[in-house]
Amino acid sequence: MKNELSRSLTHRHVQMIAIGGAIGTGLFLGSGSAIQKAGPSLILAYLIAGIFCFFMMRAIGELVLSDLSKTSFIEFISEYMGKRWEFIIGWTYWLCWISLAMADLTASGIYIRYWFPNVPQWLTALIIIVVLLTFNLLSVGLFGELETWFSSIKVTAILALIITGLILLVTSADIGGHHVTISNLVNYGGFFPKGIGGLLAAFPMVIFAFTGIEMVGLTSGETANPEYDLPRAINSLPIRIGLFYIGSMFVLMCLYPWNDIVTTSSPFVQVFKGIGINFAAAIINFVVLTAALSACNSAIFSTSRTLFVLANSKQAPKGLGSTNNRSVPVKALLFSSSILFIIVILNYVLPSTVFEIVSGVATVSFVFVWIALVWCHYKYRKLNHKKKILFSMPFYPMTNILTIIFFFSVLVLLAFSKSTLISLIFSLIWFAVLAIIYSGIQINKRK
Repeated sequence: MKNELSRSLTHRHVQMIAIGGAIGTGLFLGSGSAIQKAGPSLILAYLIAGIFCFFMMRAIGELVLSDLSKTSFIEFISEYMGKRWEFIIGWTYWLCWISLAMADLTASGIYIRYWFPNVPQWLTALIIIVVLLTFNLLSVGLFGELETWFSSIKVTAILALIITGLILLVTSADIGGHHVTISNLVNYGGFFPKGIGGLLAAFPMVIFAFTGIEMVGLTSGETANPEYDLPRAINSLPIRIGLFYIGSMFVLMCLYPWNDIVTTSSPFVQVFKGIGINFAAAIINFVVLTAALSACNSAIFSTSRTLFVLANSKQAPKGLGSTNNRSVPVKALLFSSSILFIIVILNYVLPSTVFEIVSGVATVSFVFVWIALVWCHYKYRKLNHKKKILFSMPFYPMTNILTIIFFFSVLVLLAFSKSTLISLIFSLIWFAVLAIIYSGIQINKRK
């Protein structure tokens, strides 16, 4: 058995993985509740969060490109923060994607019932796990192709909405008794109808929408030309955020008054229905299902590669660090996928409450990992201040400090919501348990 990953991801794959990581169910489903919390100022929330997420991605990019012998950013945690933090952050990143996959598998079961109302949620989750695992077991190239098609569907849907909306805006059309105009952004209580408090309340949902954007940094060990592909994928992030998030929210709230957008269905569905496309709900349901499948596909990839890195750093069972003759970490894939079967059971036992719990855990865990990565970059630069930097973090170290402060502020905001407070407490317990396990392992090694 080998223990090396292949470099089968092409420039096209990396670009589409980066795009897919920036478009998730948080945009398609969560934007409705975010609009109700903040009104048009949600556009500002996406802009602010997008800026700091870009700085976080630049930090990851600089780390990864500083040493291409490393297969992912997890190894940099070990070098600049120590083995204990590699163990804690590595396994937490695994939890990030496992919980995110569980949330999207649950959501997929709900979406499928739009067409097949008698199909139980657990059965859909079971089938999706098996199908996506099969694709990932065959080759990393197939993963790249699958993610490329998933991303293409999401991008096409959002572009269709934006183009249609701009046409209606220019022609000053009327939809459902509402006049399409840019003044809709301020006509219903102003740009900040819920005040600064409403803007702040929207940030947790905004951050959930961005979870997974860092995954492009995990592909460095399987990218054919990382020096070329990664900087371009990362530098295009502001364009993706501006187009897909800010652009789509701008168009939505110009088409409809924000306070007429309900939270019980996707705002994208409401808008397409409003412009007279009767099968809009089916179209958007298919797109949202695709977004969920994309997240699950990414999760199976990310969790297996994280385990591969941890195993080769002696932070996970040794067998998880091997690959087959196609350079696929089969044992790591099978282990992570087997954990996902827990959600099949949970969807059978608690079909109505499981989504909120696991999505909250994913959000909190991702924010902790992002903070660690930005701090890791800060330590790397302090130790390598004389080294020539090829892809440097803009305005270091001020951007590191401000980004860390921003993400910590988001964690504070999460404590004010009952559902996310539970997730925050769970994550803190998770950290404590990992620290105890690591200490126990070290004690046993010294005996």
